[in-house]
Amino acid sequence: MNKPLWLFLFLCSCFIICVSAQEKFTLSGVITEDSSNETLIGVTIAFPSLGSGVTTNEYGFYSITLPKGKYQVVISYLGFSDIVEDISLEKDLKMDFQLSEEAEQLQEVVVTENSEKLDIRKPQMSVNTLTVGTIKKIPVILGEADVIKSILLLPGVTNAGEGASGFNVRGGSVDQNLILLDEAIIFNSSHLFGFFSVFNPDAIKDIKLYKGGIPARYGGRVSSVLDIFQKEGNSKEFKMNGGIGAVASRLLLEGPIIKDKAAFLIGGRASYAHLFLPLFDLDNTAYFYDLNTKLNYRINENNNILLSGYFGRDVFGISDSFVNTYGNAVGNFRWNHLFSDKLFSNLSLIYSDYYYGLKLDFVGFNWNSGIRNFNVKYDLKHYLNDKLQVNYGLNNIYYQFNPGKIEPSNENSGILEEQLIQKYANEFAAYVDLEHRLTDNLSLGYGLRFSYFNRLGQDEINVYANNNPVNFDPLLSIYQEADPISVATPGRNESLAKFTNWEPRVSMSYTLTEDSSIKTSYTRLAQYLHLLSNTASPTPLDVWTPSGPFVKPQLLDQYALGYFKSFKNDDYSLETEVFYKDVQNRIDYIDGANLIANNSIEQVILNGEARAYGLELLFRKNEGKFQGWLSYTLSKSEQRTPGRSISGTNTVETGINNGKWYNTPFDKTHDISLFASYDLNDKWSFNTNFVYQTGQPTNYPVGQFEFQGLTVPYYGQRNEQRLPDYNRLDISASLTPRKNKNRKIKGEWVFSIYNVYNRRNAASINFRRNDDTGANEAVRTSIFGIVPAVTYNFKL
Repeated sequence: MNKPLWLFLFLCSCFIICVSAQEKFTLSGVITEDSSNETLIGVTIAFPSLGSGVTTNEYGFYSITLPKGKYQVVISYLGFSDIVEDISLEKDLKMDFQLSEEAEQLQEVVVTENSEKLDIRKPQMSVNTLTVGTIKKIPVILGEADVIKSILLLPGVTNAGEGASGFNVRGGSVDQNLILLDEAIIFNSSHLFGFFSVFNPDAIKDIKLYKGGIPARYGGRVSSVLDIFQKEGNSKEFKMNGGIGAVASRLLLEGPIIKDKAAFLIGGRASYAHLFLPLFDLDNTAYFYDLNTKLNYRINENNNILLSGYFGRDVFGISDSFVNTYGNAVGNFRWNHLFSDKLFSNLSLIYSDYYYGLKLDFVGFNWNSGIRNFNVKYDLKHYLNDKLQVNYGLNNIYYQFNPGKIEPSNENSGILEEQLIQKYANEFAAYVDLEHRLTDNLSLGYGLRFSYFNRLGQDEINVYANNNPVNFDPLLSIYQEADPISVATPGRNESLAKFTNWEPRVSMSYTLTEDSSIKTSYTRLAQYLHLLSNTASPTPLDVWTPSGPFVKPQLLDQYALGYFKSFKNDDYSLETEVFYKDVQNRIDYIDGANLIANNSIEQVILNGEARAYGLELLFRKNEGKFQGWLSYTLSKSEQRTPGRSISGTNTVETGINNGKWYNTPFDKTHDISLFASYDLNDKWSFNTNFVYQTGQPTNYPVGQFEFQGLTVPYYGQRNEQRLPDYNRLDISASLTPRKNKNRKIKGEWVFSIYNVYNRRNAASINFRRNDDTGANEAVRTSIFGIVPAVTYNFKL
């Protein structure tokens, strides 16, 4: 082929590429609710003729690039009326849409992604979305709507029992969950030691739980991400809603500062059950309160700033001699900027503080501990075309850990002031994440996260022989704390340890038919923070510690495969997934480990490994008067700490539990959850949920011996026994008076019964000798029996 022909073909190719580029234009904008200007997350913008579409991001923005032409666009969001418009895409267009509610309701409008078909095509898997409307329907203890209690009805999610803090996902521990409220890290998600969560449902707009296939923009935990966004506030008119319950009440106010431009939101909750304790001659107290705030200001169509905050406290006291105070405080300043119709950015400056305090007058001291972090995030989303979207960004977190400070509480106290050694660390991450539709049937999600963790210097750090803080006694076959040989004093500017990890993420979706697909994913995650707790359920006294010279970061590899199908025009859906998780460097504790006020925590912990695998099923009914879901999880969660090989010694270690795999405290073989909701008419609706779980692992004495006149029990291998299986049925009924239509303030009554058949589920089983018979006996401890409750909700 001669040069002129080559040149001709090259120029033709360039011309075709240029023409093709010129013949594509971008449609972009923001979608809001017409009554409040609240941005809506996950709204579907679909083009039926192309079989293509996009959804709005966390700030209501969307962008899609299509060939020049005329199209019908459908904007849909469940609970809102669809918008159908014909557009002529002959240039770049910016079109904002406002959606109207289908009907006026007292409860939050059920706003969930109406994108079952799009979800089937998307590579994202292992994600569950719960709406505020659904959460408010689910019957819970004492009638208080609760985010954490609601996600426990989803497959793969459990907890350590009634009154237990936190939640476990796919066999992982509580500290392996990243909990975000408006991007700020929440370290303790519970009020009153687990009876309530810290999230006020009235102030929440969107909730997503990522169990696997976690996007590269998230990191720092190896089990799950619970991402919660608060409302932005009504910029059109003043609104008020709240509720009065048996043990707590709440109130939310929102309204415009500058109409259609700036708005505020402020919400508060407080419990008051402790006010009735004096009636029973009890000089005790147990209450919580929290405050949610948010301000947003739209500078112009390309710039928006938001300032949000949360503050919560729990107080538990026995007279004045023992007072326990703990809680979270977070603040976030965000700046949304639109560089172009294809490039959206968000800059966040975040502060988070978890505080734990004890006042012990009977021994004469106060105890204060906590963890603070300062976080800078810069995220960008680039809508390259209708088939490719790119997310990328940077994140830097500076941590300050206060394990505890003891101070005398009065002048007569014999306690000397002591500060446990504070720890410092910095965590940096950069990521890129792509969602790529290769063909009509095949879509990929792939990304890479780079994380760098620097354990900074501290006032003192122990130095051990052979760099080994835990010794093994071969004669007794036990682990013991090693004595330090010296103490080093590194400066704050020095580095004690550095860790770098590349964390790839890959997911794929292949569409089999218009309403079914298979998906698969691989996720690599690194976790540099560890919650020190050797109890089944964490307590506020548990403290966080960073990775360092003796504590390695946890590393996860998770694989998942799933089949997804919708039926009858998306009225029903079925999700099935199998997963396998492998975690390296999972912390384990030597027998008899003391974690409280321990200045040398490295002397009682070892690095082990963990694994979890299972099957999850979720069948939903999504439309009609009768809605709900049935979930089932079959899983196994295990941990192992084999004996170490210490250089310079010939010792053969047995490891923990003789180096064998043993059940983790959150292993639940079977987990069945049912939730059902039925709207009888515009006045009455009924809801119920049923839960069945295999009993959680525990340890019972396997024998006893006599020593100096005392009977001493001894135990076998770790977590060999189980508590009895757990099951419970809850019901509720909501009454919305028909007079509401003519009232300015609309009301609703919610009647609920928790644990209808009064089953005394075992929180623990203890063993003792009967004083009368002298025989050994088992004693079951239960938290709740049947609990009726009434709540009154109102809305202005």
